[in-house]
Amino acid sequence: MNIGTRHGEKLFETLISSEEMIFTKESKNYFRILSDNRDLNYNKFFKQGSVIKENMLPYSSHSTNQLNMLQLEKLLLKLEIVKNNIND
Repeated sequence: MNIGTRHGEKLFETLISSEEMIFTKESKNYFRILSDNRDLNYNKFFKQGSVIKENMLPYSSHSTNQLNMLQLEKLLLKLEIVKNNIND
């Protein structure tokens, strides 16, 4: 039975906003969000311009690949704590 979303309920979780994606470095196991060290002197922007990064979508539970049950089970079975307690 589906009753729909409740007041204040989140449909997905945003982990990195589109603004933060500009300063994000992706590695194999994690994202590293660098400091925004831009100067507030806007004269530099009008003289030098800015690098525009397109398609900087936020990283969220809605925009990422979701695991099915078999994939999730396979991933969990790689964890030592799960391996050690599976027969308990």
